Amino acid sequence: MNRALIVIDVQESFRAQPNWAQIGNPKIAEPVNRLVRAARAKGDLVVWVLHSEPGSGGAFDPANGHVRLMDEVGPPLPEEPTLRKTSHNAFTTTNLQQLLTEAGVREVVLCGIRTEQCVETTARIGSDLGYQVLFVTDATTTGPVGGFSVEEITARTEAVLRDRFAAIVSVAELE
Repeated sequence: MNRALIVIDVQESFRAQPNWAQIGNPKIAEPVNRLVRAARAKGDLVVWVLHSEPGSGGAFDPANGHVRLMDEVGPPLPEEPTLRKTSHNAFTTTNLQQLLTEAGVREVVLCGIRTEQCVETTARIGSDLGYQVLFVTDATTTGPVGGFSVEEITARTEAVLRDRFAAIVSVAELE
């Protein structure tokens, strides 16, 4: 096994926020599930990552019950790790790098929620750590930020990652 699918923040916390109605792809579970099926069929490691903000009182506070995978996603198999992070990227506050190293992973496939935040940041850190990164844009989603539309944010993310930090791929290419 030298590839891992990392599913980032596809969790109920986002639906618990009022801005969920502005999300680019509210059916994000569909492309994510397709990637999970493809990864499992190839024998790739699947790692689930959830964002957590303990003590915050908000949608990402585990005490409020939203820090769990979206109901339509998963469930993880017993051998698939589920990590909880408190930083934007999936590496800094978890043992993700250790898990990947122990499994012999050299290539990571990334998908999830907040294209330009947690997924992009994980791509950049993963690249810096020496992983080949595949960024599956059509299995990510985000909302408008700072006056920029979802389409503008997504195009910007692809432009800054492409050929520097990641290869931009589609779900169909990986199936």
